[in-house]
Amino acid sequence: MASMDVPAGRSVAAPAAKVTIVKPTYITWVTLAFMTTASVASLRSAPTMAVYGLTCVFLYVVPAIIFLLPQALVAAELASGWTGGVFRWVSEGLSAKWGLLAVWCQFAMTIFYYPTLLGFVASTLAYVFNPDLATNGVYTGIVIVLVFWLGVFMSARGGTGGIAKLASSGLLIGTLIPGALLVILGIVFLMQGNSSAAPMDADHLVPQWTGIASLVLIVNNFLSYSGMEMNSVHVGSLKNPKSEFPKAMFFAMGLVLLIFILPALAISWVVPAQQLSLTAGVMQAFSEFFGYFGIERLVPIVAVALVCASAGGMLTWLAGPSKGLLMIARREGYLPPFFQKQNEHEVAVNILCVQGAVTTVIALMYALIPSVSSAYWILSVMTTQVYLVVYLLMFVAAVNLRKRQPEVERGYTAPALTFLCVVGFLASAAAILIGFVPPSQFENGSTAAYVGLILGGTVLLGLLPPWLFLKFRKPSWKSEEASA
Repeated sequence: MASMDVPAGRSVAAPAAKVTIVKPTYITWVTLAFMTTASVASLRSAPTMAVYGLTCVFLYVVPAIIFLLPQALVAAELASGWTGGVFRWVSEGLSAKWGLLAVWCQFAMTIFYYPTLLGFVASTLAYVFNPDLATNGVYTGIVIVLVFWLGVFMSARGGTGGIAKLASSGLLIGTLIPGALLVILGIVFLMQGNSSAAPMDADHLVPQWTGIASLVLIVNNFLSYSGMEMNSVHVGSLKNPKSEFPKAMFFAMGLVLLIFILPALAISWVVPAQQLSLTAGVMQAFSEFFGYFGIERLVPIVAVALVCASAGGMLTWLAGPSKGLLMIARREGYLPPFFQKQNEHEVAVNILCVQGAVTTVIALMYALIPSVSSAYWILSVMTTQVYLVVYLLMFVAAVNLRKRQPEVERGYTAPALTFLCVVGFLASAAAILIGFVPPSQFENGSTAAYVGLILGGTVLLGLLPPWLFLKFRKPSWKSEEASA
């Protein structure tokens, strides 16, 4: 058959192989804006600003301009030019040692972050059983310890899949719906002729100057806006990053401001500042509104929604920072072999267990410090102080990389990079300094004790460990896999 169809002297050509062209998967700038909003926005910080009433608008907008935008745009350029996250950026721009400090502070931040998050969970959960427990330090400490260790167990067993799905919808379940409900109830409450618990006139739009302590609460908003650099890795998924990424960031900033400001105002309308709990303030407001409208039975439902979203988010992120630290430890040999061990699910169990032990000790602050709100505030400031070190290093590294490695192709180039980095660096440094000033809401009364706690926690958990790792580092710490 072949001789009849093919002329003599000619070979049979093989059929041409089909070339499969894989089209890149893009996301819209609106999708990126929603992703960013979901990772940043939360109702947890609303009570902290609600004590300021209408002034919270000013206290949210200012850090958004001088901190949120610079970190988002600068991180986008770094992520589009160098993979590997903050360790790679700082290592390339400064040195590997500074990179270790950056990635450690990113991890150490979670040591303080989880107790504050779970403090909010404990106070919110109390409204399901007994609202009086929301201000009980012993109860709060017990819930923090139990929930955190349960999370460690689930992460080590690789069983966070279901919770991760819940956390992925946390923006809707635990933020947008409760936040919108809170604002709607507040507006109806005022429209029915009820007076606001906080003054809502123009004289209270800007904070009254009573010394530097009047600016302290703005520090907490830096923590609220932290984490934008996590989403900058998606800049390459945009069709036109140079024009779409800024639009996504400005839109996300608008959504974040609405989610932060409106619920905070709603809380201030119904709960007087002197009665407001920094951990249970959201549920205090819901309890007041539901009681006024005669729908108290909805209180536990809202509480469960908030708890599920927060706990799910904790479980989703629990293994993330520890896994990043583990990768750097094994590749560079920065941590002792004990901290490099992982189980069959590739979870850094030893790192998680040590983190859990430290978290347990920190949870005792809720039992030992007279006011739960004071303990919550102290831990929030510690979290902010440690995390801001990452941004100080990131801004300096970005300027150096623009000068030293201009040939590196960047998918997105931040406009006026040096100016953005200077503004972001100065804002971060100022926030660190202001964080050592006790706010008027701090009830312990001892300035020395407050400064000692903040400084001690920041140094002992944020700065000292990486210095010790480098000082006592041994060649044997580097894993055989990394050396191969």
